[in-house]
Amino acid sequence: MSLGTQIAWDDTVLPFQLDASDIRGRVARLDGVLEQVLSQHDYPPMIEGLVAEMALLTALIGQTIKLRWKLSLQVRGSGAARLIATDYYGPTEDGQPARIRAYASYDADQLDHTADPFPQIGQGYFAILIDQGKGMAPYQGITPIAGGSLSSCAETYFAQSEQLPTRFSLSFGQSQLPGEASRWRAGGVMLQHMPKASPHVIGEGGSGEDGLLDAADILDADEGENWTRANTLLDTVEEIELIGPTVAPTDLLVRLFHEEKPRVFDPQAITFGCSCSVEKVKQSLSIYSAKDISTMVTDEGTVTADCQFCGAHYIFNPDELGFEAKDASA
Repeated sequence: MSLGTQIAWDDTVLPFQLDASDIRGRVARLDGVLEQVLSQHDYPPMIEGLVAEMALLTALIGQTIKLRWKLSLQVRGSGAARLIATDYYGPTEDGQPARIRAYASYDADQLDHTADPFPQIGQGYFAILIDQGKGMAPYQGITPIAGGSLSSCAETYFAQSEQLPTRFSLSFGQSQLPGEASRWRAGGVMLQHMPKASPHVIGEGGSGEDGLLDAADILDADEGENWTRANTLLDTVEEIELIGPTVAPTDLLVRLFHEEKPRVFDPQAITFGCSCSVEKVKQSLSIYSAKDISTMVTDEGTVTADCQFCGAHYIFNPDELGFEAKDASA
């Protein structure tokens, strides 16, 4: 897409708050970012769909992390779709875009192209990891694969691990504007009840799948009424409104939640970005001895490495790798 046809709200996340319901949320639109993420690979359509959904979730969840922090989402399963991994890098400075990247690993021989994508994951877990930088212990939360979609897994994670009622409504797929080629677009809304100092949990088990916590297990009667009302309003959203080539996020919020008094904040721009570098590849290989490195040498006498996220190809002199490196400047 040329700059002249870039829609103003593409590749942005707009935070908002529903003042009448004590609920916060975000509206995300991904266009060029999603195209760049998927163009790095030649995934089958069902894997593309899983990556698109995961990237959209990552943009919605990642908007809350602080400057220079890194948020990662991972899904690991026993099925044909073995791994879906995304990273969200918080802006380096106020006013700068956040960066996002995504990657999937799958067994092409096991894929069932006639089945729905989500069951291709099988049994496994959904994880959220937050890296706050040097000197800080990373945070990690894990919940089982459950609910029938990646967005349901994320909702279960927030209920189970954070005790925050959370709802996602997402749409993603190939979209085509008049006179333009078909391209990937994604859009979604995230709702989240404002956190409480002391969450209210009913009983020992939850009402969700396999006894996991659900929003109803966390909220009291008044909060539950507000939460149900906001979710009922969100249920009226149409997929084309979520993807939003012609509907601005602010217009969507007014259409859905005008009686809930929506208040918007500054949008966060999102761009594709990878953190791989020559230095990081060397660091990852620094645990190996010269003998280990020698087993990696190609017929051309070099060691090569490819980034799984962006496809960057690195070529090294074996002497500059490993903890016995002789020529670090080569």
